[in-house]
Amino acid sequence: MCFDLDNPIIRLCAEGMRAESEGRPEQARRLFDQAWAERTDDFEACVAAHYVARQQDSAEETLLWNAVSLHHARAVGDGRVTEFYPSLYLNMGASHELLGDPAEAERYFRLAADLAGDLPADPYGDMLRQGITDGLSRVTR
Repeated sequence: MCFDLDNPIIRLCAEGMRAESEGRPEQARRLFDQAWAERTDDFEACVAAHYVARQQDSAEETLLWNAVSLHHARAVGDGRVTEFYPSLYLNMGASHELLGDPAEAERYFRLAADLAGDLPADPYGDMLRQGITDGLSRVTR
């Protein structure tokens, strides 16, 4: 998935991801929170909430932010989030799984699987497809 790094919200999230990968979670959280605070539309809100969810202290808060991200994705109204849906659904499934709701987790993992064809044929797409497969194998009998 390719995001426009000229967009200040996307740039803040990219900086947050870099901080996260460099072992600076507090800095990452500040950058993601700043992205959320400065969002200007549903697209930016979807992306910012997706990253805010990564830095929450509880599974319940993570689920809440994943749901906020999905809500804003649905409100975007154009194709900018098409490739993002499998990731959003995967995260919703993982949140429900962590909270002990395998039926709801399976529902979201299946939604992600249904849209996996929209993923690029690259390491990002491969990682998400594997996450979907793994999630489904954990919650289905």
